Amino acid sequence: MARDPDEGEAFVFDLVDDDAVGLDVPTRPDGADGAYGRAGADGDEAWSGEPPVPARPGWTWRGAAPVAAVLAIVLGTGLAVDGARDGARMERMRDVPGGVTDLASPLDQVWAWSGAVDVGEGTTDVAVLGDELVFESKGELVALDPATGEETWTIPLGEDPECGPVVSPVWEDPRTPSLVCLEGRGASRAAMVVGPGGAASAPRVLDAAESREHGSPHTGPDGTVLRAMRVGPVSAVDRDTRCNGAGECTGIIRTGRDLVLRAEDAVTGEVRWSVTIPFRATPALQCTTTYGAEWGGSENRVDLNGQLAPDAFGARVWADLINLQGCGVQSAVTPDGVLLGAAFPPGLSFVDGLGSGGYLGTTWSDVPRTTLYDDAGDVVGEISGYVIPARSTDEAGAATLIAIDEPRRRMTAHEADGTVRWDITLQSGGQEFLAQVGETVVITSGAGTVRGLDLATGEDKWLWDGSGAESGSDGGYFGSANVAQAFTDGELVLLLNVVESGGARGMVVLDAGSGEVVWHQAGGGATTAFDPRNGDVVERGVSGDLVAVDGNLLEVTSTGVRGLG
Repeated sequence: MARDPDEGEAFVFDLVDDDAVGLDVPTRPDGADGAYGRAGADGDEAWSGEPPVPARPGWTWRGAAPVAAVLAIVLGTGLAVDGARDGARMERMRDVPGGVTDLASPLDQVWAWSGAVDVGEGTTDVAVLGDELVFESKGELVALDPATGEETWTIPLGEDPECGPVVSPVWEDPRTPSLVCLEGRGASRAAMVVGPGGAASAPRVLDAAESREHGSPHTGPDGTVLRAMRVGPVSAVDRDTRCNGAGECTGIIRTGRDLVLRAEDAVTGEVRWSVTIPFRATPALQCTTTYGAEWGGSENRVDLNGQLAPDAFGARVWADLINLQGCGVQSAVTPDGVLLGAAFPPGLSFVDGLGSGGYLGTTWSDVPRTTLYDDAGDVVGEISGYVIPARSTDEAGAATLIAIDEPRRRMTAHEADGTVRWDITLQSGGQEFLAQVGETVVITSGAGTVRGLDLATGEDKWLWDGSGAESGSDGGYFGSANVAQAFTDGELVLLLNVVESGGARGMVVLDAGSGEVVWHQAGGGATTAFDPRNGDVVERGVSGDLVAVDGNLLEVTSTGVRGLG
């Protein structure tokens, strides 16, 4: 039982075991050499390191656990509560974008998978399906367990495979509820849907007549196959349009053809929805052959000595949005077929999804303004300036929006409906919203400094300029480069820098509440990566893209994947 302490002293407990016959020096439970030491101050004794195994015969950790719980309750130390909170925090981080369970210690390789990772044009395109990392590799769809690196399943793909939505984790959230894979050529082109655990539908052969009438197939979100085609009279190029020898065009394209986008169920072929994106007058610069990517199935007529392609269009497909771009048809469509941004001027606008739910549409036609939409595509508010979404958060659905209004030199924070939370002076350009952690907003600028702002008021809490870590150029850890990626474990924030000339990237971990450097790893540090020539492992710093999968941090390159921890 507990003896009442004198004033200012601690509680003392006598733990009595009737079977006790003596005391032994406590040993380390992991069998390592050396005993635990005492690390108390002012005469107080406290065990350093892990708690020791009780020395009394017959005691085990299972038997000691109730005593520890009683101690925590009676003493009010919060040991059990803190442990439960840490466990809850770690579990929470598995389900948020950019969430990692633990960033307290410098990262090292814990496993490596060597093999080809099929990448996009200049990006590493992957998907997070369920709790697994999924990517294409040499004609197969491969899934890795993020904790061990083991291949949990593979699916062979046919000729000319294309699976999506897959995205670069540097710019987009790679999580998706399903993937659609197209395979085969011509009349044998087929589609199948792949879900978590590698559950795949039987391939459905696509009707060639559908391709001729509605456009070539493209992987879509939510288990769909997309088709798109220009419709209406042939586009006309205005007389005042001019292009020089360098392919630079001026003037306005005032008439053109609409675009019809259709989504069909990849398994059954049933049409889910169809939407028409109307052509809008657009600068000729947005209609050149170098703008956007062609989506097959629509006539791509070229005018003015091959420099204008008024019918060309392309698309970027994500799990929550289809973003279309082309001459006169820059808009976006939700997975449910809701058209967004139809009133925005092509070439001067952009529509994006919000990790917290809903969408935003930003236009630069006059002064920057952002329209906010809910999940259904309905307008819920408007913000002056452009919104910079958070790269990582410590809570699913965190709805803080940070907007930059450069003409007024203001930075503002908003609720999901656009309501202003705070409005402060913009101190520098190139701001990035790195993380929202607890009551802190972490931002950076092109100047290489990182700031912690109070989530409720916008007041400065701390400023980090590279001190406490190996500095780069100009005295700042990142020099003139930007932060490439950011991750959080709910207490700390990891920043990965951009290396414009290639090579290894530096990492630094800051305490989100104080801005203190917890640890750093300079570019070129002794961490393992893959030799692109032969797949052997070599010692060097992080060089690929990082992605968080079920709370684990992975590095992806074209020659392999490795787990960091």
